[in-house]
Amino acid sequence: MTHNYQEIWQNCLNVIKDNLNESAFNTWFKPIKPEKLEGNELTINVPSQFFYEFLEEQYIDLLKRVIKKELGVNAKLKYSIVIDNSNLSNTTVTYPGTNGTNLSNPNINIPLTKPGPVNPNILPGIKKVQVKSNLKSLYSFENFVVGKCNNIAAAAGKMIAGSPGNNPYNPIYIWGKPGMGKTHLAQAIGIEIKENFGDKKIVLYVPARYFEWQFTNAARKNSRNDFLHFYQKIDVLIIDDVHDFANKLGTQETFFHIFNHLHQSGKQLILTSDRSPVELKGLENRLISRFKWALTTELQAPEFETRVEILNKKAEKEGIETSPSIINYIAENITGNIRELEGALVSLLAHATLAKEEITFEFAKSKIDHLALKPKKEITLKHIQKTVCDYFNITVDSLQSKNRKRDVVQTRQIAMYFAKKYTKYSLSTIGAEIGGKNHATVLYADKVIKDQLSYDKTLKTQIDEIEKRIEIYK
Repeated sequence: MTHNYQEIWQNCLNVIKDNLNESAFNTWFKPIKPEKLEGNELTINVPSQFFYEFLEEQYIDLLKRVIKKELGVNAKLKYSIVIDNSNLSNTTVTYPGTNGTNLSNPNINIPLTKPGPVNPNILPGIKKVQVKSNLKSLYSFENFVVGKCNNIAAAAGKMIAGSPGNNPYNPIYIWGKPGMGKTHLAQAIGIEIKENFGDKKIVLYVPARYFEWQFTNAARKNSRNDFLHFYQKIDVLIIDDVHDFANKLGTQETFFHIFNHLHQSGKQLILTSDRSPVELKGLENRLISRFKWALTTELQAPEFETRVEILNKKAEKEGIETSPSIINYIAENITGNIRELEGALVSLLAHATLAKEEITFEFAKSKIDHLALKPKKEITLKHIQKTVCDYFNITVDSLQSKNRKRDVVQTRQIAMYFAKKYTKYSLSTIGAEIGGKNHATVLYADKVIKDQLSYDKTLKTQIDEIEKRIEIYK
């Protein structure tokens, strides 16, 4: 009996599709092309070695079942991979399945033969695109002030920079409130690795939102395989604000596989967030569990001595001549975060320059007292939810539930409206925190409330009253 290899592979796909979610099927099986059938040995073409390795690691049991169903117990499977050698002619590399001869015996392993050299600085499928580290020289260890608030994280960062991937802190998860120096420290590690290893280590800093945009763009252009292949070549991957992956299921799925591949390959992962792993919402449990593997270290608000050192370093960099008494006064009165602290000093310089006045203690005191009266507390999503729920006499648990009663839905929409107005969180994060919703729900809620405010006087009165209660928190 003559077998049609395309028909056989289509039969296999029909079964595989029934056993996987749509995202996994589209990512890992849709790109596969059947190539030939010789006897009971089926050869399939996959986009990259990473693809081959992942299939063997994650889906070999499923592949065994479907291939044996079509070709019998002695079925064999081979992978064909076209390796792009830039200006050279392409090379086809063929790998056997798990045992190379028979899908019924999983205990025999054939060593893998590595494909021809692939330039890791070229994004597959796009010529002459170099990997830019996206690191800012300003964020070096030299400019990072170490104190009790961050000494553990800084020490771990130094150790990582000396031996990326081969240290006890892989991955490292740095978290803390906005303005505590997470981005600075993460980039400082990357900068020092570049100084220590030069071009021997490919370092890449990517904000989570940009990573998500890249993935969405790749999916739209049907180039997800190039996206995966590109990231698997990174030696040190720094992802800033991982909480922004909330409710982005396709992005989470892809990052999960990239995380696993890099970690298993001994590559360094550096992650930052504004909350600890246990506080993350809208992320899959398997991804959160990976984050929990990490050295989890918190950056806290700097104590007085560290604030003084930060101000002295900033003054030196900006060329500001000022007395220790002024530095101490700023450090005593601006205690929120590093961003506010440095901003106060720059603001003082700006006022003195524009007014053409000397920075005396009295002049500095008048300006700092004014700044110190500004809100020191960041309005949080938790505070907004509690304030809105208290106003409408609804529990926060009801708000977080799937309750679709009209009063609960409107309360949830109002909470989302205020969260979008008062916080800098992404729409996905807001949705995840308020009822486990997605970014589209937050956009819709914001639009509904704004539309109603144009004609509903009762709602406008309620919004004004809630707004006053929220701002008292400041």
